[in-house]
Amino acid sequence: MLKRILASIMFFTRIPLWRLVTVEKGYFERVVPLWPLAGWLTGGVMAVVCWGAMAIGLPPSVSVILALASRVLLTGALHEDGFADFCDGFGGGTSRERTLAIMKDSHIGTYGVLGLVIYYLLLFAILTHLLEYGLSPLVFIVADSACKWISSTIIYFLPYARPESEAKNLLIYERTPWGERFLSLILGLAPACLFIYLCQLSIVNCQLSTVNCQLSTFALSLLPAAIVAAALFLLMRRRIGGYTGDCCGATFILTELVFYLFLLI
Repeated sequence: MLKRILASIMFFTRIPLWRLVTVEKGYFERVVPLWPLAGWLTGGVMAVVCWGAMAIGLPPSVSVILALASRVLLTGALHEDGFADFCDGFGGGTSRERTLAIMKDSHIGTYGVLGLVIYYLLLFAILTHLLEYGLSPLVFIVADSACKWISSTIIYFLPYARPESEAKNLLIYERTPWGERFLSLILGLAPACLFIYLCQLSIVNCQLSTVNCQLSTFALSLLPAAIVAAALFLLMRRRIGGYTGDCCGATFILTELVFYLFLLI
């Protein structure tokens, strides 16, 4: 299990653990169930950066930008790159083969640029308002881990759309047994449960306007995110007959955005 955890950190972030330990390819084929655990790390870094920026007197808008930048640096824009390729492929592709070919191309196109611009404008505005309403930066850990869990279920419903030899990372994620699926669920939702518990104890500031953060608040925000993920899975099945790594990144980007949007609503 330790090597799988190391593999997930090495795969989903740019932390150079490969300099300290060698992890065999087989462990990387089983990293998806631990994707939410990587969310603890990336969301945690965002929360610390945002909290630190606000603690020294920076406004919420600047704090949000610094938090988002910290995640991009930590992950190497892994998910953003996948989202841009997804936008290009599904926006410009007219057939399965053409869509897959565009997504594999490392150059970014018009759809990818527009997708990233619109995504970051929306995310920046939403997160700034949430912080101005008094929501704790700890919500970054909640959203990151929960939405990565939702996105990780893509391998339960769809096959990989390409042969292994054509995969960008030259590997195909293995489908996981039910025990590991349950573990992934726990890893994804545990931060939300802990956050709500801390809210009830008034340990963290969790005021959303005049409404305290309750379990229903997060449930009603995660439900639309899950629906969007399901709609994306159906679109991927219809267009390319499965998923790719870019599809995983795009699913996370969009589900997280929807989660924050409904949390704001």
